[in-house]
Amino acid sequence: MDPDADKGAEHGLPRVAVIFGGRSTEHAISCLTAGSVLAAIDPAAYDVLAIGITREGRWVLMPDAAALARGGGAMTEVASSDSSVVLTPDPTSRELVMLGPNGARNPLGQIDVVLPLLHGPYGEDGTLQGLLEMAGIPYVGSGVLSSAAAMDKHYMKLVLHGSGLPNIPHVVVRPREWDDDKSAVRESVASLGFPVFVKPARGGSSIGISKVHDIGELDDAIARARASDPKVIVEAMVEGREIEVGVLEGIDGGPPDVSVAAEITVRGDREFYDFDSKYIDDGADIAIPAELAPEIEAQIRLLAVMAFEALSCEGLARIDFFVTPTHRVLVNEVNTMPGFTPTSVFPHVWAASGIDYPALLDRLLKAALRRSTGLR
Repeated sequence: MDPDADKGAEHGLPRVAVIFGGRSTEHAISCLTAGSVLAAIDPAAYDVLAIGITREGRWVLMPDAAALARGGGAMTEVASSDSSVVLTPDPTSRELVMLGPNGARNPLGQIDVVLPLLHGPYGEDGTLQGLLEMAGIPYVGSGVLSSAAAMDKHYMKLVLHGSGLPNIPHVVVRPREWDDDKSAVRESVASLGFPVFVKPARGGSSIGISKVHDIGELDDAIARARASDPKVIVEAMVEGREIEVGVLEGIDGGPPDVSVAAEITVRGDREFYDFDSKYIDDGADIAIPAELAPEIEAQIRLLAVMAFEALSCEGLARIDFFVTPTHRVLVNEVNTMPGFTPTSVFPHVWAASGIDYPALLDRLLKAALRRSTGLR
């Protein structure tokens, strides 16, 4: 048993379980996010347990999780361990238990709140949120429905469109449709006009995304996206500026707060803000705050709040937009658990808005501790 497992209870500090890693293709990004978060949480205010989920789905306690923050930006992952941990799905106990050799069970005490830092399926998509609801443990971020809907770009667009928000023309490619009639899918995609972007419907961090310039490139792009997700979404290319803002749940039931805007501009011959630009080789310029006409900035702020509320988001979100040369503002994506890595936009736009990294985490944790599980 971790000798420090009960120190939070002894000192009256809220016990925070930071959960990261996971089974998705964004495992390494989640670990980088966790490294930054674990280095920034105030140890005088919170007792933190770091729980990593391996790529196979095993939960392990990581006593030296701070090593994630010492990696110098290198990609990392959660390694397996002799002792795994489980969360009891019993709302009367809210307890974490370590499973040792020969079936030994060592209670690690009650969890007060979870900070789920998983990105992608099996974590950001409502699955972990459902487990925490069953266990009766408050958690940072959106609930089951909004997490699932925002993760699936198809359903996200349906909700946004149904709420009157402008978004990007697209085609959904389901597994059966592609397997049964590729010609019909190609024809449907061609109706969008080229270029198009082909994406896994339930992915993030630009993994599996391709820019397709003509019909001859489509099949390979769909195969690449299907390697991450059998369901694919194809979006028309939008000429314009790429703008992102952060949204935080309002304090004491007030309206959501919106950060200053950031503008993303890729460098060199890159055609879009891809994985390498985000995490590997600093291939993009990020301007904070973005230089926007006051009326455009006001529209972005309004649409950000509308999108946040249309999807019933809680806690936090990053909302991505395009601003066209004709000054039309389109909602691109809603991310219910944006990255917190050193290069991530979300913490930077809030720092520029007057909320630094530790204060941002404190606000998110306090909001989660005030919020009950169940219907709300």
